[in-house]
Amino acid sequence: MSDELLELLNKAIARELGVSIQYMWQHVMAIGMKSPEIKDIFEDIAIVEMKHAEKIAERLFYLGAVPTTKPTPINVGDSLDEMIGLDLRAEDEAIELYSEIIKVADREEDSTTRLLFEEILTDEEEHKHTFTILLK
Repeated sequence: MSDELLELLNKAIARELGVSIQYMWQHVMAIGMKSPEIKDIFEDIAIVEMKHAEKIAERLFYLGAVPTTKPTPINVGDSLDEMIGLDLRAEDEAIELYSEIIKVADREEDSTTRLLFEEILTDEEEHKHTFTILLK
């Protein structure tokens, strides 16, 4: 494995750790008339993101590298609209990063990593769709 791919995987782990904390804190801190149903969405997606971090960390460790424990910056927001807007941006960033990882893994003929990120990318696109609908 190239250092480039290993670094990208650690970047993905940091991102998944950060958003899992971000979404869970939003679950805790969401208030307002629409918050009861949105709180559950934040919690559910936070759990999915943590599972992504675990899968990516397992792959990175298998490849001989040490997974990071440092999350990316966490941006909770002050209102439901701001929270969802921040989350939508985070999902866009994930889609961009994971598309890049898929290309690099494919170039390096690492089909396992490519398939893992194709699966995770599907979840991220679903999360983006969810947050987009919530903003309407």
